[in-house]
Parts: sequence; structure tokens; C-alpha cells
Amino acid sequence: MTQPLASAVWSPPLGPVHPDGLEQPRIAIAGIAIESSTFSPHVSGWEAFRVRRGSELLDRYEFLAPGTPRGDAARWVPLLHGRSLPGGAVDADVYRAMRDEIVAGIVAETDRHGPLDGMYLDLHGAMSVVGMADAEADLATAVRAALGPDTLVSASMDLHGNVSAELAQQVDLLTCYRMAPHEDEVNTRERAVHHLLERLRGAHGTDPVARRPWQAWVQVPVLLPGEKTSTRIEPALGLYERVPAVQALDGVLDAGIWIGYAWADEPRCQAAVVVTGDDQEVIAREARELAEAFWAARRDFAFVAPALPLDRCLDVALGRPADAPRPFVVSDSGDNPTAGGAGDVTWTLGELLEHPRLQDGLVTVVHASVFDPAVVAVAEAAGVGGHVDVHVGGRVDGRSRGPVRLAGEVYSVTPGDPDGGTVVVIRRGGLFAIVTERRKPYHHLRDFTALGIDPHRVDVLVVKIGYLEPELYDLAADWRLALTPGGVDQDLLRLGHREVVRPLFPFDPDMADPDLTPVLRRRGA
Repeated sequence: MTQPLASAVWSPPLGPVHPDGLEQPRIAIAGIAIESSTFSPHVSGWEAFRVRRGSELLDRYEFLAPGTPRGDAARWVPLLHGRSLPGGAVDADVYRAMRDEIVAGIVAETDRHGPLDGMYLDLHGAMSVVGMADAEADLATAVRAALGPDTLVSASMDLHGNVSAELAQQVDLLTCYRMAPHEDEVNTRERAVHHLLERLRGAHGTDPVARRPWQAWVQVPVLLPGEKTSTRIEPALGLYERVPAVQALDGVLDAGIWIGYAWADEPRCQAAVVVTGDDQEVIAREARELAEAFWAARRDFAFVAPALPLDRCLDVALGRPADAPRPFVVSDSGDNPTAGGAGDVTWTLGELLEHPRLQDGLVTVVHASVFDPAVVAVAEAAGVGGHVDVHVGGRVDGRSRGPVRLAGEVYSVTPGDPDGGTVVVIRRGGLFAIVTERRKPYHHLRDFTALGIDPHRVDVLVVKIGYLEPELYDLAADWRLALTPGGVDQDLLRLGHREVVRPLFPFDPDMADPDLTPVLRRRGA
């Protein structure tokens, strides 16, 4: 089974330099990318981020390699990019240090060589910072102040990001993913860079006012989890299939639909539509039509798989005949670390440890995963084949069970995982419990085979995830989405949002139809 939205991938050739354009503009690259749940007690510090600078940052973008059309089309100035696995809100000092370094880099470059022609911001769009309500707008505002009014700014974002009015006002070109799961992530970055280059190299490249496109921006008062808005199924599939067609219209540069981020409690958290281009009438019309289509479909969004409480998922998974196709996959959605969950909630692990069908080893279940560096150290010291009796997990987010007792044999010890550090597998009966030194998602087959586990041969695979990433989606003989507790609980009403702007669907299911007239603006106009 493959992702059907092939029209989302877009990579046209770069046009020639116009006589009135800039032959080789100077363009800086920077950004901070993390998805942060304000409902998770986890705080993302320096340990959460991989920070790239200089040539290491430039190497992040294969489409900018020397000898490629886009790589040779500009003088690239890589400043700083910080990227983290989703988690809790970012420590304010960590965020300010990265923001201020980016600003200092812009100032230093400007002092040496004059104002930059362009800036590419590589964002996620759902970064929460402790004590701050709109982190991306704060970053964009600081960047704009350092750049000055004439520099053209293009930003790429995750479709689960938020586009506030303040963010949109600081950025000239906004684009986002068109696929969920995000198989077009790299392509979206390339699209953002392509638009920036075309504007700077085009007919108005030397005119800092004329090269700015118009922007039609509108928020749609809907807030839904990603597991209800996958582009694998309707209505998201149909909505996102409209986006490339809008972009192809004369007078339009780009179009995007942002689902928004459901697990932060901030006023900006809701869906948005942005269409950019030079024809004001066309972009306003198309932005409104996309927004109205989204609003009209709001009650039609459903979970991408049958969604049930955990006990019912386990009844289905463990109650199948012995000769049923394997593996059956269960998404432990409430503590999904790739949506912002802490990654150490033990609700599901505790249920598995107590389940009578897993005591004799006749049924095999893999649980991925819980992070607990102290338990990893104990298992590593015991060695493969050794016995451990520990209490694991529930130390960061103990909302359901707290640490649970895990007594069993050390099945494997695997050091050096780039995300998880040292990873151990502890076996008790038919349960293989993966415990990591650091937070780690399990999306790929190699994540399991590296630990000595063949995921094709186990009966049930329980993974802290929401909708299945492509390899797991293709692997699963069948699957269910478990509605479990955690910082990214699918039951938004249970989480207790207080700061979102109301009325907002589904919090206010009977709210009146909103005014979806786009705000039409061009920066400085």
C-alpha cells in the first residue's frame, strides 16, 4: 500500500535569470524545527536538538549541493538550524540562544557584505517555548528586524504547524507539506527555495517592493489531530489534491492548507489557508474556496484506522487465530514521541505485562518503547542473557501508572543508536520490551532488526505512534489505533484546552459558520 497523493510532489526546472533579475543573489538559511506539546511535562533542552551550522547545515539540503541548478543559483549563507524530535515545550533559554545566534549571524553578514537578498527559514511551525504563545512569530519578527524590509523571506513548514497573523506578516512566501505522512518533506523545502530563487532571479528581482508577492491568509476555526487528517483517506485526500491545481493557476505562486497543531494550548492553534501570488483576485478567491471546503468537511474527518480503547485493541490483536497473517500493529497514540509525547508513559506497557496471554511465550508482542537511562544501565551491566528486576518509565510523564515493574531476561543490548543512545530489549514471556537511553521513535524496519527482532515474525507490534509511517503501514497485516493517555491524547476534549480562540470546532460543535474572507496583504503595501 502506498501513499496515493503523488500530485503533491513538485520539482520544476529553475528558469533562466531575467535581465532585470539578480544573477546570483545572497541568501541566508536558518531555522528552528520542533513540534511541542504543552500538555507534556517534558521540557526540550539542548539535549533534544541537533544544531547545524555552516557547511554541515548546507549539507542538509541535497538540492543545494554544488553542481545542482539551485545550489549554483545563489551564494548561500548557512547560519544555524536546530532540529529536535517532537517533545515538550522548549526551554526558553535554549530557544533564545538559537534565535539570538541566527540574528547575530544576519547582522554580521550584513555588516560584511551589505543586506541579504533573501532568507530561507526552515521551520516546523508548532514550536512551543516556555512562557511564550507564538514562538515562530517571535523568531520571524526578530529575523525580519535584523534583515530589514527589503530582504525576501521564504519559509517551509509542516502542515501540522500554525500560521498566525503575526507570522504571516513577517514572511513573504509560505509553503507546507501536502502529504500526511510527510513523504514530501524534502520536496517542500525545495519548493520554498525554488519560489525564493524565482522571485529574486525574475523580472522584478532588483525591485524590493515589486518582487514581493501578495498573500491571501485566512484561519479556519477547526482543530483536529493529525490521525484524523491523513491524506491517505478522505476528506483530507481530496482537499490536498486541490492544492497543486490552485498553484498551477496563472497569477498564483503557491498554496497551502495547514491543519494546525492540536496538542498545544495557544491562541494560534487552528487550521489556516495561505495562497500567494501576483493576482490579488485569484489568490483571494482560491484561499476562500479552500477554506470553505475545509470548513464544510469538518465533521467528515475520521481516524485513519479503527480507533478503540487499548483493551479492545489488545482483544482484537491477541484474539486472532494462530495462523493469522503477521504482524498486527497497534498504535499507542497518546504518548507518540513524534507528535510531542514524553515517550515514557507506561500505561500500555503495564497492560501488556499483566496480560495473561503473554505469560507463556506462545504469543509474541514487541513494545516500542519507553526511555529510561537508569534501567538501560542496569540491563547493560547484566549483559545479554542476564536477569533484571527493575521499575521502568513513568518518570517524566507518570499521569497513568508511573514506573512499572519489569522483571525478565536481557534479550539484546545495542549501543550507539543516533537517537536512542544505548537500546536494550528485556524479554518477559512473550513480551519484548524495548527500553532506550534517550527518547526515540520506531518508524523503520531497521529500528527493530538492529535489536535482533524481525518485525515480520512477531504476532503483535505495539508502537508509540499515531498514523503509521510508510514502512510500518506496508508491514502491517492489520492495525488499530489505540486511544491511550498521554501528552498527545487523541481525545482533545479530555486534555483541557483553555487558551485556544473560541468558538472552535470540535470544542464548540454547534458554532455558527465563520467569516472565511481572507486577509489580503503584501508586506509593506
